[in-house]
Amino acid sequence: MKKTFLIILLALTISTLFSKTLIIKGSNTVFPIAQLWIEELKKENSNFTATLEGAGSSTGIAALFNGTTDIADSSRWLKNKEIKKMQDEDKYFIPIVVGYDGIAIITNPKLNINNLSKGTLKKIYTGKIIMWNQVNPNLPKKRIVIYSRNTASGTYETFEKKVLDSERLAPWVKMVESTQFEIDSVATNPYAIAYVGVGYVTDKVKVVTVENIIPSKINILTSKYPISRPLYVFIDASKGYPETGIIKEYITFGLSKKGQELVEKAGYVAAYGF
Repeated sequence: MKKTFLIILLALTISTLFSKTLIIKGSNTVFPIAQLWIEELKKENSNFTATLEGAGSSTGIAALFNGTTDIADSSRWLKNKEIKKMQDEDKYFIPIVVGYDGIAIITNPKLNINNLSKGTLKKIYTGKIIMWNQVNPNLPKKRIVIYSRNTASGTYETFEKKVLDSERLAPWVKMVESTQFEIDSVATNPYAIAYVGVGYVTDKVKVVTVENIIPSKINILTSKYPISRPLYVFIDASKGYPETGIIKEYITFGLSKKGQELVEKAGYVAAYGF
């Protein structure tokens, strides 16, 4: 009887372990990587299930604090107030670098521009330059239509820090939730500009160099491209690093050779071994 009970208990434990749905929230930039990892894990393990939301890095980290996600995807490091909140709440989030990205500056392919300096970008986004012919007299005398990710975005945080020097955006900058919306808007408006994770770039838009440096793999890895950054996942290790279970399975796969190949497939730069 005791043996039967133990077998049933073991079966229930295994069933519970693999029936748990992994919850992932956070960065819109990291979203394509997570999507590929989930698809591959489902192929390898039919019991693997996960939900994925890409509402922004700040949203993911907030969800990790309130316990409504297992994994927080983030395209930025923790803010000072988040580190203080961890200390106040006796929590311990582990950052894991999963890849590298360059924030690509995109314009419409019809616009005859190939390079922008960081200084000019800052003037455009802070409203000191409003017309394309102020950038270059040979460009059209047309108002620049400016797109930015909203303030929940890690991409916005990085752009604000590395390009705007923490100055405020002009009030007419269009703040949007979706990177794909930025791509579609620039593709259909010849006077638009936006910034996106390099993994989202398609041939519908043109990537201009920044300080005459392209966001190539080597320039991103060496941070020669001036708007380069690491991409993270954060997990809550307040009770210790998960040594078994679905969170460990996901992280271990992401850092494996196959997982890192999928980082490259998503259009980003692998963090390890490639």
